[in-house]
Amino acid sequence: MKLMIIILLVLLMLCLTLIFKIIKNKKVFKTKEIDTFNKVNFNKWMKLTKKQRYKASEKESISYLNKRKILLDEIRNEYKRISQSESKKTS
Repeated sequence: MKLMIIILLVLLMLCLTLIFKIIKNKKVFKTKEIDTFNKVNFNKWMKLTKKQRYKASEKESISYLNKRKILLDEIRNEYKRISQSESKKTS
């Protein structure tokens, strides 16, 4: 009888931890992350924890890097197009 109660309690604990993990992964709890940093949301930025600020700055850095890559590709394509049109004119 005691063994059965212990097994039931262990199963209950496992189920509860599983439920909390699912809820956490679905982000049911409201997070206070900031997408970008500027003068308007400076106070919100400062209220974030160190880990949240790091994640937000990392996301912003990655998005900035991607924008730079896209711009660089556009510049290269434009340069190729211009150089090809100039080489056709001289030929």
